[in-house]
Amino acid sequence: MKLSYVYILKCSDNTYYTGVTSNLNNRLLEHKLGKHYESYTYSRRPVLLMFYTEFTDINIAISTEKQIKKWSKAKKEALINNVYDKLPNLAKKKFN
Repeated sequence: MKLSYVYILKCSDNTYYTGVTSNLNNRLLEHKLGKHYESYTYSRRPVLLMFYTEFTDINIAISTEKQIKKWSKAKKEALINNVYDKLPNLAKKKFN
């Protein structure tokens, strides 16, 4: 059974990058070394792994990555900090 990973990196400009991979250690090394010049993290190094989770189905991993990418910074930080009870309220639209 091959595992896939969804991960969140904190970049040097305090933004978050969410990705999916089948080899977490290798992918993190690529981010840290700046292997991909065109990538989001290249000019925002150094990066720090803040969160990751494992999946046995790559399709679910990809779907989860896409979902997290749409989240607000506050919602990503709640996930990173294991404050799962805050996630539903952070998903609600704020009205002025």
